[in-house]
Amino acid sequence: PCPFPLRYLSQLVPVDIGVIEIHEAFAGQVLSNLVAMESKKFADDHLDGFHIGELPMDKINTLGGSLSLGHPFGATGGRLVTTASNRMVRGEGKYALIAACADGGIGHACILERYGDN
Repeated sequence: PCPFPLRYLSQLVPVDIGVIEIHEAFAGQVLSNLVAMESKKFADDHLDGFHIGELPMDKINTLGGSLSLGHPFGATGGRLVTTASNRMVRGEGKYALIAACADGGIGHACILERYGDN
């Protein structure tokens, strides 16, 4: 799910994103997405050539992810948005990328923007 907000919702590139929160119901799911985003072949085969590139690991789930913080059934999105918002308020960036997988191969993603100085 991660590439689509970067492609369709904004003109941002990974370097513009200060906060990345990815729901990790399973660690392998996150790792496979990171590998896919780095792959030019995957971009050519599945994303009409839109290549994301490497996401900076030092910006991903810095306070812990769903495996360590918890996976509240029905509230995962709220947990992701709250964590990303708090990280932006702490000065970690103006933009946050949030992505989550769901049962049956479904996924969603969004970009948050922090307004103002605080």
